[in-house]
Amino acid sequence: MPLVELHVLEGYNPEEKQKLGTALTNAVRFVVPAAPELVTVLIHDIPADNYYRGGEQRIPAPARADPVEIVKDYLTAMEDRDLEKARAMLGGGFTMTFPGTAPMHSLEELIEWSKPRYKFVTKTYEGFDAMQGSGAAAIVYCRGTLQGEYHDRRRFGGIRFIDRFEITDGKITKQEVWNDMAEVKTNA
Repeated sequence: MPLVELHVLEGYNPEEKQKLGTALTNAVRFVVPAAPELVTVLIHDIPADNYYRGGEQRIPAPARADPVEIVKDYLTAMEDRDLEKARAMLGGGFTMTFPGTAPMHSLEELIEWSKPRYKFVTKTYEGFDAMQGSGAAAIVYCRGTLQGEYHDRRRFGGIRFIDRFEITDGKITKQEVWNDMAEVKTNA
């Protein structure tokens, strides 16, 4: 039965501690073949006035925003065509790559690229998976199916997709998209 103890400065709320507990449980289970209920996580709050680093008292850094929620908010803004909100969620140097494209750097490029392909497209999500990348970026994968309408009014649906996002400092810096749209359209 794995036991993990974590010491943090006071200031993280119960929801943030729950995220820590879940993340630590999943990290242990990535290596140790243990059911979740067999992994024990103990989080100890340390009063800030009892903590010194470099001879100075410190306060805890604020918890990061949930990268899955950032991606969900972005995808909702894109589907609602709230481009101003979606654009505000993008970080410097943002790139996105769709099947058959070179990297694009703006939402306007994406809209121009997609205009001749279909009238509209929506997504049904089957799941989201998040992890910390080896660098500064959190990685979020979302998967599900696409549905929509071509310009000739033919409808399509059930097209598999996977999107991979990188989130750095709360902003989306990269989006990569894979889907079966071309395969389905070729066979239609």
